[in-house]
Amino acid sequence: MLHVRGRRADGYHDLETWMQKLDLCDDITLQLRPDTAITLICSDRALPADRSNLAWKAAELFFAASTRGKGSGVNIQLAKRIPAAAGLGGGSSDAGTVLLGLNSLFEREFSEQELLKMALLLGADVPFFTTEMDAVLATGVGEVMQQVPSLAGNYFLLINPGFPVSTRWVFENFALTTGQKNSRLTGFQKNSGGSLSLAAMANDLELITIEKYPELAEIKKTLLTAGAKAALMSGSGPTVFGVFPDSSTDHARMHGLAETLRRKYGERVFVTRAQDGASPSGKAPGFDPGIRRFESFRPSQFER
Repeated sequence: MLHVRGRRADGYHDLETWMQKLDLCDDITLQLRPDTAITLICSDRALPADRSNLAWKAAELFFAASTRGKGSGVNIQLAKRIPAAAGLGGGSSDAGTVLLGLNSLFEREFSEQELLKMALLLGADVPFFTTEMDAVLATGVGEVMQQVPSLAGNYFLLINPGFPVSTRWVFENFALTTGQKNSRLTGFQKNSGGSLSLAAMANDLELITIEKYPELAEIKKTLLTAGAKAALMSGSGPTVFGVFPDSSTDHARMHGLAETLRRKYGERVFVTRAQDGASPSGKAPGFDPGIRRFESFRPSQFER
């Protein structure tokens, strides 16, 4: 779910969003250096391998704040699987993972709260990837997160049509009505079974992207016709996903559909599952409904 409630004075938008981590991931290798240099090697040559890359920015921010890392640098190797500019949070997850990885290499110098504050400087989605939570309802610009149960037991079929969509362009073309829009969170409250309603899924940005790229509507229709419990564009797009229950019948139907779609979209079709309990720290899974909030900060606040 992605609901845009209004534009803020700082130019950002107030959001309500339901985010779920998936098993689809990039691979990141960090190797500390005896000098202060940062290097980045990326398997996708179309992506920048300099300080304009969020993974590089995350390392730069970490070292600017770190005492234990003073005088050190890092070599980053990034093997991409998540498509770029696809509305899947690939760059955000890379940045969050670099922060977690460096913090681990320096014996957890920073608390989770401090990492969350760093992450927010890199982007509204990055904090989610510095927490151990698998699924959240987020408000504000995405920085106020309440843990909700993971959609465990479901497969996700993702189709990326192969063209990038600029998040900035989508928001600039999103016509906000005057005043604040009503909250949609009521329809997403947990029922007695502790799960969220897939029937209430919605994305305010979908109409903007589909108007320019009607192919996305056809992909949604294909997924729903094939038996997906729900289908939606992810984020600002253009990736569309379908949710399929983990049953033998639905599993076979989904994999058959995936093979059919790969004839048209090739390797941009992904079959993945909802993440449930796995985390970089190895912490045992658990449900903590607490709300986490953090504010923006300057790196100097972490100087020792």
